[in-house]
Amino acid sequence: MKVLKFGGTSVQDHQNIQRVLQIVKENSQEDKVAVVVSAFGKTTDQLIKSAQLAKKKDESYLQILESVEKHHFDTIEQLINKNSDSVKEKTTTLFKQLKTLYKGCYLLEELTPKAKAIISSFGERLSSYIISEAAKEHFDATFKDSQELIITDNNYLKAQVDFVNTYTNCINYFNDNEHQVVVLPGFIAKCYNGQTTTLGRGGSDYSASIYAAAVDADELQIWTDVSGMYTANPSVVKQAKPIYQISYQEAMEMSHFGAKVIYPPTIQPVREKKIPIVIKNTFNPNDEGTFITSQTDIATPVKGISYVEHISLLTIEGSGMVGISGVSKRLFKALADDDINIILITQASSEHTICVGVLEEDAEKAVACISKKFADEIQQKKIDPITVENELSIIALVGDNMKNHQGLSGKMFSTLGSNNVNIRAIAQGASEKNISAVIKNSDAKKALNTLHEQFFGDNNKQLNLFVTGVGNVGNRFLAQLLQQQEYLQNHLKLNIRVVGLSNSTKMYFDESGIDLTNWKELLLNQGTETSLDKFLNKTKELNLRNSVFVDNTANEAVSEMYAHYLENNIAVVTCNKIACASKLENYRLLKSISKKYNAPFLFETNVGAGLPIIDTLKNLITSGDRVQKIQAVLSGSLNFVFNNFNESTSFHDVVLQAQKEGYTEPDPKIDLSGVDVARKILILARESGYELELSDIENNSFLPEESLKTTNNDDFYASLTKFESHFQKIYSEANSSNCKLKYVAEFSDGKAKVGLQHIPQDHPFYNLEGSDNIVLFFTDRYPVQPLQIKGAGAGADVTASGIFADVIRVGNN
Repeated sequence: MKVLKFGGTSVQDHQNIQRVLQIVKENSQEDKVAVVVSAFGKTTDQLIKSAQLAKKKDESYLQILESVEKHHFDTIEQLINKNSDSVKEKTTTLFKQLKTLYKGCYLLEELTPKAKAIISSFGERLSSYIISEAAKEHFDATFKDSQELIITDNNYLKAQVDFVNTYTNCINYFNDNEHQVVVLPGFIAKCYNGQTTTLGRGGSDYSASIYAAAVDADELQIWTDVSGMYTANPSVVKQAKPIYQISYQEAMEMSHFGAKVIYPPTIQPVREKKIPIVIKNTFNPNDEGTFITSQTDIATPVKGISYVEHISLLTIEGSGMVGISGVSKRLFKALADDDINIILITQASSEHTICVGVLEEDAEKAVACISKKFADEIQQKKIDPITVENELSIIALVGDNMKNHQGLSGKMFSTLGSNNVNIRAIAQGASEKNISAVIKNSDAKKALNTLHEQFFGDNNKQLNLFVTGVGNVGNRFLAQLLQQQEYLQNHLKLNIRVVGLSNSTKMYFDESGIDLTNWKELLLNQGTETSLDKFLNKTKELNLRNSVFVDNTANEAVSEMYAHYLENNIAVVTCNKIACASKLENYRLLKSISKKYNAPFLFETNVGAGLPIIDTLKNLITSGDRVQKIQAVLSGSLNFVFNNFNESTSFHDVVLQAQKEGYTEPDPKIDLSGVDVARKILILARESGYELELSDIENNSFLPEESLKTTNNDDFYASLTKFESHFQKIYSEANSSNCKLKYVAEFSDGKAKVGLQHIPQDHPFYNLEGSDNIVLFFTDRYPVQPLQIKGAGAGADVTASGIFADVIRVGNN
């Protein structure tokens, strides 16, 4: 014999019930079947809600009741053909009884547990009767009232089952039953005096388990709206995977911590008889589902990650608890006497502190009852006043084999820590089948996804990018990312998604990842008004794991936001030099925040675009080398200008060409004034361990004073035309000496300078072509022949590739 249980979603309407009947028909071909059904979807909630309204003399309860009644009669109309009149008559009688109960609540202005149990029982009484009558039209079926079989105590809303009498009733009934299918209401029972009781949360599952155990069924099938249990809640963790096999113990741990596919009490009766449970999907009946037995063949240490939201953490502490026996007993008894369920317990070995986790809805009552119980100790200051923290969640790793694998706790906590998820309390049983941590509700989604990626992600890592600046560099960066997404996934196990985009006027977010083939249209047509604060706040609100803020601008205001991102554990990748060349105090602060919150702060493209200059320098310093001197051509734009400027060209035209080809900043004066180069040598000096300010850099500008004082690009270019003879003279002096003009940055003896120099033919800088950069590092290990880095140092493509490389560094961190 098999027992099949169908939940509220499975029997929500006539279409779903037709699916249920087909599943029952297929299962009853060879075996007798007991079918346990819940109320039609949400019916019980509606019945209780309307009862609460009736108690308050709110006549809107009638509207809810009418809606429930209409739904049941519509279902009968669509489902039953042969005997619909008698079914409608019986259903009308049941609703008349229900309305009488509501009238009593309304007049007496009370809803006793006894009345609440009777009212809430009507959902299952109605659904099981209607479904049994529909079943009779398709196969040999009958109806049996569970109240005639399951006997309980008189705790009306959470009744305890009398298994001896219940099993006797079930065995006698099913032994005498000649029908192939028996339809029974779940959730409901009766106590010894014949009054209606209910089995509490998940009661229909529990009913089915009781029947399965009573008759030693071959199998208990739980039919729901998902294809079994998953490694995590699939509505929160999109990458969650089905669990095909799981033990009774693992299933109970998972269900206790929020896996709502099955409820913990369901498992106990069938576990004792070693009857397997199968979780199946009513809407995809061919899916494999989850098989729950005493042992499984799958030896993975962690089977799943589960969580419970809306937890409050109560802390009882004080010197008066140390060495005093019975404190825990008094605490737990006080909570039990007030019917408060403890979800988590943790106690310091010093005996100075006990923490208990309870549902938020019970927190106020729990504080009151504990305070009352320990009133004398609190008054004598032996115990501190009870503290409570709200808006918390419990997240748990579950697995029978965790005890055989070292380091799982460390792996769990370090993974959470690396994403700035603060742990408020920890609990782990000696059996090591569950490791639980209390965290903020707001961190629960990030924590679940982070842990799932760590334990079930096939070594894949997801990065979530928030990109500001989609001009030349930003556009190329997004194009490169689109081109390489599949490669990164397959070869580096990196799933890099762009979640947020912003230009100067609009921002657009998509938590599931922006379509990079269509980002321009999405930003233009669906983007909303942006500001630096709005973009930051939305990024923080999403609170995604491995978040990275990417700055493709040269905007000072954007650079001033870095600290806010870093202190929220959001990595920063930037080509914007302003932050790292700002006041030394700010540079140190950003480095400090990055370290404190374990949020990478990477700026490789600040010097040399895509060239690995800063990374190489960091490796030198980390390995113990010391920088003695730096010589460099660090402006790709200036190198392009002076490689193309001669007696037959105008300086104005060459600079304009450099800007059009993307070699200069939007304001070319930044490049030509030497400020950009000064910032770069400052960054290299700081990364070498020297403390300099931008004002310490000697800048020997070749621009006339009038050009330097211009305030817009039009005036600047006009000044270049005006002083053409000045620039021709500079060129002529170098050319007459068989030298080339290079704008050189130098650092030596703790001092730095930048300026235009005549470079002779035997110098490494002489043959530097196009927009290339070159850096010579003279160090303790490279005192004579310097370490040399050379290559393209300007342009949108190479700058974008440098940003891309930093993003990958974050992913590999």
